[in-house]
Amino acid sequence: MLWTLMVRYLKPAWPLIVGVVVFQLAQSISSLMLPTLNANIINDGVVRGDIPYIWSTGALMLGITLVQVVCSIVAVYFGSKLAMGMGRDLRAGLFKRVVAFSQKEIGEFGAPSLITRNTNDVQQVQMLVQVTATLMVSAPMLAIGGVIMAMRQDVSLSWLMAVSIPVLLVIVTLVIVRMVPAFQLMQTRIDRINQIMREQLTGIRVIRAFVREREERERFVSASEGVAETGIRAGNLMAFMFPAIMLVINLSSVAVIWFGGIQVQDGQTEIGTLFAFLQYLMQVLMGVMMAAFMFIMIPRATVCADRIGAVLETPTSVLAPANPVRPGQSGGEIAFDQVEFSYPGAEQPVLQGIAFRVAPGTTTAIIGSTGSGKSTLIGLVPRLFDVTAGTVRIDDIDVRELDPDELWQRIGLVPQRAFLFSGTIASNLRYGNADATDDELWHALEIAQARSFVEGMSGGLEASIAQGGTNVSGGQRQRLAIARALVKRPEIYIFDDSFSALDVATDAALRRSLTHNVPGATKLIVAQRVSTIRDADQIVVLDHGEIVGLGTHQELLETSETYREIVESQESVEAPA
Repeated sequence: MLWTLMVRYLKPAWPLIVGVVVFQLAQSISSLMLPTLNANIINDGVVRGDIPYIWSTGALMLGITLVQVVCSIVAVYFGSKLAMGMGRDLRAGLFKRVVAFSQKEIGEFGAPSLITRNTNDVQQVQMLVQVTATLMVSAPMLAIGGVIMAMRQDVSLSWLMAVSIPVLLVIVTLVIVRMVPAFQLMQTRIDRINQIMREQLTGIRVIRAFVREREERERFVSASEGVAETGIRAGNLMAFMFPAIMLVINLSSVAVIWFGGIQVQDGQTEIGTLFAFLQYLMQVLMGVMMAAFMFIMIPRATVCADRIGAVLETPTSVLAPANPVRPGQSGGEIAFDQVEFSYPGAEQPVLQGIAFRVAPGTTTAIIGSTGSGKSTLIGLVPRLFDVTAGTVRIDDIDVRELDPDELWQRIGLVPQRAFLFSGTIASNLRYGNADATDDELWHALEIAQARSFVEGMSGGLEASIAQGGTNVSGGQRQRLAIARALVKRPEIYIFDDSFSALDVATDAALRRSLTHNVPGATKLIVAQRVSTIRDADQIVVLDHGEIVGLGTHQELLETSETYREIVESQESVEAPA
């Protein structure tokens, strides 16, 4: 998967790749020329006392060094652009894929893991590309060129390279084989840290209310220690590898000086040639060491690339139709025809045998016990999930045959957990309609019973909203989310338990305002309170994923025992109050 990602995302940047290779080749050739020139200075200049030759060759070496520095800088610049560009495109690709996911895929991966994959995992792959461009490209050039140049200097000492290089490769291989499982475990444990951190930040009020700070701190410390333990294990392997590599390099240097010194003493080799051979051997071994450094990064980058690829290659279960149907005259009718929905691997369906019709411009309420499938049912209309059997139709067209943008444009969804984005009240309301005027925003706020508290906030429409809307109360959050849907002015409104945080008086006022101001819109309401749905045109009673009652409030009191029990239980609770 690592190679696949690199080919896919680096191919468009081939001019930068060519630039990196050309300039790294130039700086490697420059590095390989210097030891030979240094040997010539010693053999032909110092030994013979030829001062002009020393100056001229030294000036040439200085010029070559300057070329080497410039080429190295340009190569690193191109490599940085290459790595940063790949990271940008990879994150954009991941984000685009995740945004297209349905709730099913998001639930399978989990939000903490998706965040890690789009940040830490991409960073590891990006870093590998950066280091490859700066080290790995030049490493084989130096190693291969060093071997050739060293053999040109003295073939008789070349056996030392035949011993030291395989020893280095064996050390690196043994370490890498041990490091791959450690890096796989590390990424999983980083996911766990993200998950715990998100839970603790989101549920900080609950943690404090139940005095669970110590337990949560211990849970986070335990997860952190898991990452630290894995990191130490990988660090110990690295700590072993580099001293072992340096030991081989130093022993090789001693061997060259030892055996080369004997040859110099016997007149078989010149002193300059010995120093040149030693420098070339160091370049070869350094090339191997740079490759070893790369091989340390490859296992972790491979693990990260596999995790990234798993997201990119996972198709969304909610697919756009190849030939979308263009709706004719829109009315807002919704029909459920023998709908069934099951989660993958579930023993039994969440919904089964669901069949009812929502007439245009009417209000249909859905009520039932917790876990009866209410939110899942209304999630089928905007295709947060797709049915596993049966059909959901809008204006007699299967929602799976509509273009997703067309479908979503016709629906205003207020989710069960009202979520606001960081910014201002105006920016949040205009999320439904970017061209909405201030008067339209105020009108929507008035319908949603939110105008009074917005006017009381510093800045009014420009009042600041924190991420998630944490600087306003739950009821205010719900009313702002309802106002956002109203600004969109769709033909179908879906309220998923969107009045739960409102007091009874505000709930009643908001429903009256909705009836008066959006009379032609179709409304689906999921609610727990009977008072919220009492006046609905029809009420659907769910129990264990099946419809056990359908009709008006009065009809259900006479025909549905489940609905009657819900009403009686709420009346018995409200009576003492």
